[in-house]
Amino acid sequence: MIFDEINALVRYGLEKGLIGPEDEIWARNRLLDILELDGYAPAGEKAGESLETILKALLDDAAERGLIDGGITSRDLLDTKLMGVLTPRPSDVIATFRALYDGDPQAATDWYYRFSCDTDYIRRYRIAKDRKWKAPTEYGELDITINLSKPEKDPRAIAAARSAKPTGYPKCLLCREAEGYAGRADYPARENHRLIPLTLAGENWFLQYSPYVYYNEHCIALNSEHRPMKVDRSAFRRLLDFVTLFPHYFIGSNADLPIVGGSILSHDHFQGGRYEFAMARAAVERELRFPGFEDVRAGILRWPMSVIRLRCADSERLVELAGRILDAWRAYSDPSVSVFAETGGELHNTITPIARRRGEDFELDLVLRNNLTTEEHPLGLFHPHAELHHIKKENIGLIEVMGLAVLPARLLEELAELGRRLAADEELSASPLTDTHAPWAEERKKKYAFTADNAEAILQKEVGEVFKTVLEHAGVFKRDEAGRAALLRFAESVR
Repeated sequence: MIFDEINALVRYGLEKGLIGPEDEIWARNRLLDILELDGYAPAGEKAGESLETILKALLDDAAERGLIDGGITSRDLLDTKLMGVLTPRPSDVIATFRALYDGDPQAATDWYYRFSCDTDYIRRYRIAKDRKWKAPTEYGELDITINLSKPEKDPRAIAAARSAKPTGYPKCLLCREAEGYAGRADYPARENHRLIPLTLAGENWFLQYSPYVYYNEHCIALNSEHRPMKVDRSAFRRLLDFVTLFPHYFIGSNADLPIVGGSILSHDHFQGGRYEFAMARAAVERELRFPGFEDVRAGILRWPMSVIRLRCADSERLVELAGRILDAWRAYSDPSVSVFAETGGELHNTITPIARRRGEDFELDLVLRNNLTTEEHPLGLFHPHAELHHIKKENIGLIEVMGLAVLPARLLEELAELGRRLAADEELSASPLTDTHAPWAEERKKKYAFTADNAEAILQKEVGEVFKTVLEHAGVFKRDEAGRAALLRFAESVR
């Protein structure tokens, strides 16, 4: 009976420490109210059910009784409302975090991440569906992910959003006003969402986790104000302040220009977490010296993109040198390698910065970016070129820059069918699932003898090679003799 599932959800809240014994009857009555149930008559205890199973039963019942339409959007709105009943108030969450932080910053983030999972803000059962593998390359092992955890809107939700009156509240998905928001057809529910206040470079910011967790403890630091992304000296200061507060985390910023930036440029934010990407493991292949900064170790990374790494125990020195490099890069042009700072009044140069700690030292990676478009490459000269779009067409943001490919969900079915057809030696252009991959796959057939046993492994390896090439396309200074010389000319221009 549905009352048993309500009882199971209350018991889950008790077991996870989201509510106390004194809250049990209150929580049950709140759940009954949301589900529009007047009475309560449990048949017995249900033990061992997962949160996913409990919520599914409650949502199925709500759909059968006409409370929701049964689409993924309406189900997500309702189950978040149910979990919101179990989620403590922001002041309680902040107090717990701060008490733990005073003892150990890592203990605080450990608790906060577990809390964000237990409240179902991070839906662990969806994250588990993502396909992930490592791809060995000459730059180290790249991470490949086919993202299956972010639900696509169903047609009913799209229609409802189209007919709904725009509210403009919250202004975007990263606004602090999302905390506790009930959601609507075109905005996800956030009743189980809680933020942690931070001070970065004297400004009010907040910490949260990404609900989609592309890597371990994938967190977001967001500005308290809805203001556009901007990479400048103050951004470098805030990044280094963050890793001072949380030395066990890295933090980075997307670039602040279209094409080379992230998906949300309208709200200033960073992304970080507890994970070591391939770029963090990359070695310096050419040391650099910047006049007046002899105390800062600097060099060019062995990486498919153009990266200058700075390291120093004094974070202020890193901010100053990074600011000078940024200023020089904003105005830098080198027509011999198609680098133009501006065309037709449009600025093109920016930086994707990433900060981390190395013991007592601070480390700052500065990835040079340029969003120039050409007639041959209308989506971006330093962007995946057309021959790679069958695998990756989207912008190369911070996460990809560091060596993690976030690939579209369509590839799961497409690669499975591609492997089957390659193993069976069937025509690739005959299926809409494989026709866009056919030219690329035909070249792979010249390298490998595909079988039912090895097709998946081969394709995973080759997708990794595509992603490596994606990053090389996104690199401003190419890794040939001309590109290396051009990058050194730029470094020498910094004053």
